[in-house]
Amino acid sequence: MILGLETSCDETAAAVIDDDGHIRSNVVASQADLHAQYGGVVPEVASRRHLELVTPVIREALGEAGVTLDDVTKLAVTQGPGLIGALLVGLAAAKAVAWSRRLPLVPVDHLQGHVASLYLQPMALEPPFLCLLASGGHTLLLDVRSHGEQRVLGTTLDDAAGEAFDKGARLLGLPYPGGREIDRLARTGDPGAYEFPVARVPGLDFSFSGLKTALLYATRDLSPHELAARRADLAASYQRAIVRALVGRVQEAAKQAGAGTIAVVGGVAANSELRESLPGAALAPLALCTDNAAMIASAGRFTDPVPYPGYLGLDAYASR
Repeated sequence: MILGLETSCDETAAAVIDDDGHIRSNVVASQADLHAQYGGVVPEVASRRHLELVTPVIREALGEAGVTLDDVTKLAVTQGPGLIGALLVGLAAAKAVAWSRRLPLVPVDHLQGHVASLYLQPMALEPPFLCLLASGGHTLLLDVRSHGEQRVLGTTLDDAAGEAFDKGARLLGLPYPGGREIDRLARTGDPGAYEFPVARVPGLDFSFSGLKTALLYATRDLSPHELAARRADLAASYQRAIVRALVGRVQEAAKQAGAGTIAVVGGVAANSELRESLPGAALAPLALCTDNAAMIASAGRFTDPVPYPGYLGLDAYASR
């Protein structure tokens, strides 16, 4: 049994999986309501909440899995990237549990964790494949050659796709988390009402800053009444532009790499229009799109552990 911990942003998560990739438990305590009043995640608030939640979440994950720490053979924890204070809470908790039981500890890169969500049952996708990783902090195109080997084909030059969704939601006066609210509202709007630009940058990279600026220009001169009347159309058109940018790059990369399988992971993978636009792709299950600990435990299956007590000196990192 592998116990996984994830505290990179505003979800305190713990999970138990077995060596075959079956999820025995996957507990996520979200702080979305706590941060909604601020319109986004406040790092210090997130860190303090992780301190309150990490022990109860671990206990709940073990209880749901029907196991005790005596059954756990190793731990896996997110080392980075993410909010440094939040990461340190999870890393310290993992070190404490592993040290107390003389267990090995696997430090996991958060982005590799998202890819590893595809290796869990019942999907159990096998490499090679082309992977779009789109989340609040990252947008990457990855050539995944094996469980432990992947090459970056493209990345964002400015905002990540999820960040573009969240910032766009603020401009539209929608609550946090913005991506989910835009997706919900866009279903009632006309995606052809506004023609927002899709940036064309060299190679297979992405850019969303110009799109965000275009939405700012479209909304800044609207009265509150006009914005309310046009909000659904603006959301639908804005979402359509983001999805077009993602899908276009994925298709271009698949053609260049000769990829037979396309996969999509990360929080933006939960977007309904993106999922509909890539009908043949291997899509991460909705429960595994946003941050969770099952994907971290999954990555721990394919990453060499640090034996006791060598991991006591491990540190977190905010960015790659």
